[in-house]
Amino acid sequence: MSDNYFIDTNIVIYAHSDIDLTKQNIAQKLLSSDNAYLSTQVLQETINVFSKKNKHNWNEIEKIIVELISNNPILKNNEQTILKAAKVAANYKFSFYDSLIISSALECNCSILYSEDMNANQVIDDKLTIINPFTINITLADIPIT
Repeated sequence: MSDNYFIDTNIVIYAHSDIDLTKQNIAQKLLSSDNAYLSTQVLQETINVFSKKNKHNWNEIEKIIVELISNNPILKNNEQTILKAAKVAANYKFSFYDSLIISSALECNCSILYSEDMNANQVIDDKLTIINPFTINITLADIPIT
């Protein structure tokens, strides 16, 4: 049985963008597992990037969000998530929003957080390792599919 892992927004963006096909393939493979968790924050940030920066139309954005919701467990951030994020920010000096991603990953019992933007290989609370899937020698065969 494979461990749960959490996907940061930047990975979702690469999965739905053709600016770097190698990153796109890795991101799509990561998202295709039943063990790949997202949060409401990731969905909100994805919508923001696609609507403002990438200039996608709303029909395209809705299609992407429906696909993500249909294929991945989504954590709804709550009071517990927010309070844990404040502790993560205090203990590890991450921004609050990165801490909210980390808190969400911990709440989902994930052992890995895939992110391009955070401190690669850092371990949080002896439970969660941050991994940049684009800088490690990862092959598509290394990503579990369940």
